[in-house]
Amino acid sequence: MNNSQSWKLFFTVPVLSWAFYDFANTIFSSNITTIFFPFYVQETVGGSEHLDQIASTFLSYANAVSSVFLVLFSPLFGVWIDRSRRKKKYVVSFALAAIGFTALMGVIAPRHLGEFWGLPAAFTLVVVLFVAAKFFYQSSLIFYDAMLPDIGTKETISVLSGFGVAVGYLGTLIGLTVYPFVSEGPNANAFLPTAILFLIFTLPMMFFYKEPPAALQEKKPFFTGYRDVLETFKDMQRYRPIFLFMIVYFFINDAIATAIAMMAIYAKAIVGFTSGEFILLYLVSTISSVIGSFVFGYMTRTAGAKKAVFQVALILFFALFLGTFAINRPMFWITGSLFGVALGAVWVTSRVYIIELSPEHKRGQFFGLFAFSGKLSAIVGPLMYGTITFLLADYGNIASRAAMASLMLFVLIGLLVHRKIPD
Repeated sequence: MNNSQSWKLFFTVPVLSWAFYDFANTIFSSNITTIFFPFYVQETVGGSEHLDQIASTFLSYANAVSSVFLVLFSPLFGVWIDRSRRKKKYVVSFALAAIGFTALMGVIAPRHLGEFWGLPAAFTLVVVLFVAAKFFYQSSLIFYDAMLPDIGTKETISVLSGFGVAVGYLGTLIGLTVYPFVSEGPNANAFLPTAILFLIFTLPMMFFYKEPPAALQEKKPFFTGYRDVLETFKDMQRYRPIFLFMIVYFFINDAIATAIAMMAIYAKAIVGFTSGEFILLYLVSTISSVIGSFVFGYMTRTAGAKKAVFQVALILFFALFLGTFAINRPMFWITGSLFGVALGAVWVTSRVYIIELSPEHKRGQFFGLFAFSGKLSAIVGPLMYGTITFLLADYGNIASRAAMASLMLFVLIGLLVHRKIPD
């Protein structure tokens, strides 16, 4: 496929309507998961070196709880895909749920509802709503990722995956248009506008994406999916490469998911970034993500997904190393840029690698297990990070550096397991 054909493919209705959902959900991911909810937690709980570590612990555990629910349901979602062959309605349903809970965060946050365990009751409710919103947002991605083979061919899916991620990160730029709402007020002012933007850019998926017809499989009760998942695990030796990759992804995603969630508080507490400076850093990181997703989309097609995943992990390891030992702003600017490249590239390469390794009749199930691996790590990483910051809180910023250093160990283990995946 030449470059002219690639560009024409990008502007077809199925591809554009599919990619716009990446645009939409990235607005939620950047505004809520990475920027304004962490800032909201810090302004409510933090205030000193010691309290900043407690805020980090609070934020880490909130992310971990959301991932616990996803771990419970993601294998079932994969079985759902294989049986129903329907993905769009679940993407839309889960997206609307995430949008609703995000909007409620904005409605509840400014209210004075008394105290609960020494914290504002409104804050406690907002954290619960965040857990629900993030769960439904992440659930929608399982079905969304499984749409990729429906809009492309074996030759084009790597490029389309890169295109979707690149379009998604452009959503970050639109998402940050809510900044005027918080520049003179509390960070919670960003929640409701973010929900509105999430809804607007989900509309193309709702109204223009046409799901290709597919034969339905035998209908069974939903919870029998756990039995199917156990059967898949029994076939582990038969599908050894994909299970080894899921171990690799567990450790790589552990580092990425935790770093995404903690980046805002870390940059402010450790390097002294202001909110405005961090948003500028995040914009630079986003541009790096767009570049990384496109570059690794083509690199995956030419060098293969396996080699591309290994290269992404190396970049991530170096970014975490710099971030752990950053002593000034320039070092952290480099850290943010490298992390952006890795973040954009990991979704491109991993999605394609799962498709390459999994048989078509079990693809939905493996996407569910793929999400299971990633979300299980999204429990372990934040729990470990939060526990380190809690136990070492009396040491101030050393606690956050130690927690960030622990993420390098996860990437290193992932690199070692990756070398055992057979070609």
